[in-house]
Amino acid sequence: MFKILFIILLTCGCQSLKVPNEFSYKEVQTRYFNIATWQKISNPSDVYKIYIEGDGYAFNADGQPTQNPTPKGTLMRELAFGDKSPNVIYLARPCQYVKSPICCQRHWTTARFAPEIINSEYEAIKQIAGNNPVILIGFSGGAQIAGLVASAKNGLNVKKIITIAGNLDHQTWTTFHKLPPLNESMNLADYQERFKQIPQIHYVGSEDKVIPPHLTRNFIENATQIKIVKGATHNNGWEQIYPEIRHEQ
Repeated sequence: MFKILFIILLTCGCQSLKVPNEFSYKEVQTRYFNIATWQKISNPSDVYKIYIEGDGYAFNADGQPTQNPTPKGTLMRELAFGDKSPNVIYLARPCQYVKSPICCQRHWTTARFAPEIINSEYEAIKQIAGNNPVILIGFSGGAQIAGLVASAKNGLNVKKIITIAGNLDHQTWTTFHKLPPLNESMNLADYQERFKQIPQIHYVGSEDKVIPPHLTRNFIENATQIKIVKGATHNNGWEQIYPEIRHEQ
């Protein structure tokens, strides 16, 4: 089979997390990928809150690319599934949970922000929300996705962007960590002028070694848009901001 659904509680190896009854699993077909989503839509004409997953399990503990980037962590699913807003979407990244025929390792490594990735995430959001206002919440690499679908593309009615431990400029990030550049990927830094016109807030972990605070400060000119979360690392310590994010409307 070209398409394999990795059931969240049984076969993907993720940490167990119960999906609330009001959320339905739906695959959104785009030109390049089928995108896995969990959706709760109770007022279709209201604001849509889109929780965009991070890079997932792209690399193993030895730094080698994996065969399946489905995330093991639960941060974004926890946030989405606990959000009482009328319209809440958990949006996976291409090749997470469901494999499309086009999927290959480059799509979660060097090409994780390639045009076909950005186009597919944009198409998925547009199909779900239409012209209704959206709040985009992106974790880690999901922040880059949120920024690019809002700034490099036209057509979404973006009310606000929220990032958590966001990778906002991957060229600067790879240089800082002395990693190979993501040379098949688009970069939000190229759309910074358009990006800064969008209302936004960026949560940064004080103990985050993956996306250290200074990388966000160097990218975001308006310091009032940055909130330091004391004690938070890249993957842990964010529970203290869950209520604040869930109440965004």
